[in-house]
This record gives sequence, C-alpha cells and structure tokens, in this order.
Amino acid sequence: MWLTGRLSRFLPAPATEAGAGAGSGAGSGVADAVVMLHGLARTHASLAPMAMALKAAGFRVVNWAYPSTSAAPEVLVEEVGKAVDAAGPGRVHFVTHSMGGILLRDWLTTHRPAQMGRVVMLAPPNHGSELVDKLGDNPVFSMVGGQAGLTLGTGPESWPNRLPPADYPLGIIAGTRSLNLVLNTLLPGPNDGKVTVESTRLEGMADHLVLPVTHTFMMVNPVVIRQVLAFLREGRFDPSLTLASVVKETFQAVQSG
Repeated sequence: MWLTGRLSRFLPAPATEAGAGAGSGAGSGVADAVVMLHGLARTHASLAPMAMALKAAGFRVVNWAYPSTSAAPEVLVEEVGKAVDAAGPGRVHFVTHSMGGILLRDWLTTHRPAQMGRVVMLAPPNHGSELVDKLGDNPVFSMVGGQAGLTLGTGPESWPNRLPPADYPLGIIAGTRSLNLVLNTLLPGPNDGKVTVESTRLEGMADHLVLPVTHTFMMVNPVVIRQVLAFLREGRFDPSLTLASVVKETFQAVQSG
C-alpha cells in the first residue's frame, strides 16, 4: 500500500467520467478492471511494476499467471476466461505482453466480457516471429518455448496468422532495441530482439506506437507505463509523452511532495 501511494504522485489523477478509464465502471460506480497477461516463458512478476502503477491510477488489476511453456495453446487460451472471471463486474480492459496478446486475440474470437474495455498489447507477435522459423528445430528453443512457442512462426498456418483482425479498441506498442545482437540479425527490419515492428501491427488497431525499448524489459519502462495509461483512458497514445517529460513530471512531483 505504501508503494502504491507513492506511485500515485507520479501519475495523472484517476479519471472519473464514463468511458475515460478508472472509476467509470460504465455508470455502475465500480472501478474499471485491467486483466494483465504476461508473455512466453515469463511470469506475472514481469508485469508487477505496471500492475502497481495501474492500481495507483485507480484501476482494479488482475495480473494473471498461466503456464506459458507447459500447456498447449488451446489450454492457455482458457486461462483468459479465468482471469476475466476473477476481474468481477464492471468494464474490463486488457494489457498484454508478447504471446499474452495472441492468447487474448484467440479468446476474443469466441468470447467477450459483458462490458468490453480497451486493449493494449506490448510487442505482440501478431504475424509471428522469424526466430521461431529459424530456431524452432533447435531442441533448446523447443524446451524453453514449449508447445505454444513453436506455434508462433510467420507461416500462414501459424497460430497468430490464423486469427482475425481486431474488432475492439486496440493500441499496440512496439520496440526497436535488442539485448541480443545475434538474435537481432535474424530479424528483418526494426525489432525489439524478439519481434519485428512490422509483425506487431494488426488490421483494425486504433493506434500504434514505436518506442526505443526492448522486448524483455519494455513493460517496466516509465514511458511505456504512462502510454498504457493514456490508451486505457483516452483510446489513443499521447505523442507528447517522452522519457524527458516523464522524468520532469516525476522530479516536480518529488519536489512538491
């Protein structure tokens, strides 16, 4: 609670009008919920800092853990429904990282919350990753990625490429920095070390933002966190938000606090 309170000083005030984000609850008086889905071979801990920021901004948060490397894709998709059930009544938004976005896309083809909110996907392999094409036969890759990881190639029959376009308010953030120069050379064009910027795009998306962040750590980047909040509240990203502006706001908040 102490840390959540400290974070709230560095965030915009919670929105209260209907449709604007936290606190709207579609007129029900219940704060909006955000369901968070982590990526392949990660845990819900990877999204913990963002979850704290969302809570500080007034959202109810369900940071869902699922067995990304030990279950088949169809089993993993069922986890989204469990997370939505845990979110309870009111409007439900989604924030996903990497493969979490593919789980959500799949689930939304046949399900929809009673009060569907907005979706922000961080580095989603919406058209697959060339790394799977080139490394999928490697036993180490297979062990690390599991069944689901092997379905994320770029072929027309891959898991993400069999899914339909977005028909919900969707914002996507892509990265252009890599922690692994070897893997970087296997990806055509700008990429975050795992997924190309081009692969993140999806027909039907409302907004797309490219930032100098890595696939592995983008979810803890302060600008990414602020942009997620902006989209959940306004349905679009804020082009005025930069690292310099966020640092300046934080410094001013510390001085005034």
